[in-house]
Amino acid sequence: MYRPNRRVLVRSIDDIGIEEVPPPQPGDHELLIRSTVIGVCGSDTHAALGHHPFIDLPYRPGHEVVGVVVAAGQGAEDLAPGTRVIIEPNLYCGQCDQCRSGRSGRSGRYNICRNLRVFGCQTPGGMADLFTIDAGRVHRVPESMSDLRAALVEPLATPVHAVAKAGDLTGRAVAVLGAGPIGLLVLAAARHAGAARIVVTDLLDTKRERAVRLGATDALPADAGDLVAQAQAVLGGPADVVFDCVAREQSMAQATDLVAKGGRIIVVGVGAAGTTPVRLDLVQDREIRIEGTLVYTADDYRGAIDLITSGAVDAEALVTATYPLEEAAEAFAASLRPEHVKVLITAAAP
Repeated sequence: MYRPNRRVLVRSIDDIGIEEVPPPQPGDHELLIRSTVIGVCGSDTHAALGHHPFIDLPYRPGHEVVGVVVAAGQGAEDLAPGTRVIIEPNLYCGQCDQCRSGRSGRSGRYNICRNLRVFGCQTPGGMADLFTIDAGRVHRVPESMSDLRAALVEPLATPVHAVAKAGDLTGRAVAVLGAGPIGLLVLAAARHAGAARIVVTDLLDTKRERAVRLGATDALPADAGDLVAQAQAVLGGPADVVFDCVAREQSMAQATDLVAKGGRIIVVGVGAAGTTPVRLDLVQDREIRIEGTLVYTADDYRGAIDLITSGAVDAEALVTATYPLEEAAEAFAASLRPEHVKVLITAAAP
């Protein structure tokens, strides 16, 4: 009996619906996967609002996906039907200088492939009953890991990558600007990396309270007039590293004021298109290093899996709502509300 494949289509934040398309078939080296859990990312809501600089509307989301292999195309048979997998959505060319720059035993720099596309951002994604993807873009879910916890691997891999960019954090003083899902996961990754003191900033009381519960030394109002003085009092001086998970003009100004001479600012959030002013006089005079960070590689996925299995990340505290696929519009709306951290969508078997 023919059953159409349900897939979420986002035209705008006020126009999110379900389209019915023919069930896909795996090609060579591809897997047919049934989605079980899909995360709603900040990039998803950012795009739905028309603010994401690299995602055009309409689009078909779903880059944070946990699923089960249904069938394998020729060349992908080592992943048998029934295997649980997590999608690694960066679609790279494998031929450019960045893709080919990896050291022996490492994943390379394919996260900044010159021809990079992201599954579920620039291509139709996995917010659907069924989808296909190259078998090289999946990771097996450990048997001991639930689907709920597995759904945090992709969003956690970005903070793991960002924290690795910061160098050795052992005994360091760290500031995290923004206590949304990514900011809270940066907090977890920085704690695991050995940071001694971590101050988190956010505009909302509820988010600051959650950051403290999850291990921040303190959490401060992002709009406080004396934010820098308060933060440095908590940290015992300027921050060795600042993670900007907001990426707006105000947060970059705060990061520049908060960071120590010779320190690092790691830009994790997705900034709006256009120019965000930066105090270049301070960057030059204080030898501040500002570095962007984009998604992850397989190494970061392995690190995220290790953090979750070790208990360093409290998945149950971070997942605050779950909706069925047919209520995707409600899930996007919930994700925008301040009381939520991570909103998940579940897809039943078609």
